[in-house]
Amino acid sequence: MNLMHIDDVLDRAHVVSLPLAVKFRGITTREALLIDGPAGWGEFAPFLEYGAEESARWLAAGLEAAYEGFPEPVREWVEVNGTIPAVPAEQVPEVMERYPGCRTFKIKVAEKGQTLEDDIARVHAVRSHIEAQGRVPVLRVDANCGWSVEEAVTAAKELMPLDYMEQPCQTVEELKEVRTQLMRAGIFVRVAADESIRKASDPYRVAELQAADVAVVKPAPLGGVRKVLEVASHLRERHMDITVASALDTSVGISMGLAAVAALPQIYDDEDIDVTPAAAGLATGSLFLEDVTAPRELVDGHLRAEALAPDPDRLSALAAPGERREWWFERVRQCWPHL
Repeated sequence: MNLMHIDDVLDRAHVVSLPLAVKFRGITTREALLIDGPAGWGEFAPFLEYGAEESARWLAAGLEAAYEGFPEPVREWVEVNGTIPAVPAEQVPEVMERYPGCRTFKIKVAEKGQTLEDDIARVHAVRSHIEAQGRVPVLRVDANCGWSVEEAVTAAKELMPLDYMEQPCQTVEELKEVRTQLMRAGIFVRVAADESIRKASDPYRVAELQAADVAVVKPAPLGGVRKVLEVASHLRERHMDITVASALDTSVGISMGLAAVAALPQIYDDEDIDVTPAAAGLATGSLFLEDVTAPRELVDGHLRAEALAPDPDRLSALAAPGERREWWFERVRQCWPHL
């Protein structure tokens, strides 16, 4: 990979613009630069507000996929969770229909302009919909750093039972304080770290401070599948559970996440039974109206761990305008020195 030239990368690049079915992170279309490499397809799609140094890790992940390929898998199927954006409670059943067979759902909370009552209604709607089907819900909420410590603890009391609260506050110190207060209060809600790992210069600090129970790891922001496996190994040794997730990736980027879960080393419990990895946040393709491949088939809440190549007709139909193509090419050039 070190011998590749930027001109070769750009010669292999396609820039696409995908329409979303529902607004997510404040956007209705998702742009991405896809690389048709000698080892497969890679994706470079850092969010627009990210600077060159941070975005370079996303480029490294795309280049790994395109020029090196993925590690050998140890499993063929990956359980996934559904994702519920910060939609009104009455819209929840419509979104949930996009995730057939899923019993685990991640629900966006702490959206700007909304209240805790909105979050309670949304979580209740998800829980009720699953229970009405005779299944036991496994619910996660993702605050994207939107709460103070006090707000997070209050929310946990109102929203439980939960599998975990993902990044309730911004800093690692705040996560530790939330976790401490929840334990002291006898509230059995785990704390998960996302931004504190993928946006941090030291992704291991969360474990060192015992600030979270779960690590949410994403191949693109961390720099690739192999980096995910490295971080996961380190954190598992420090008694943190792992959830692999996407960063609103196209189908090409989802292949990275599936490859990461598929390659996670097997863990055996006291009865020598293989412990299935936690449901991964990799069904976000359901949030797109159109993607560069045919939709991946959800089978009883699972996706097959396979790398899909874009369909040429879809690539053409979803191609971004010329000025956006040049904008993404320039972004690659800005990131290149930081690889």
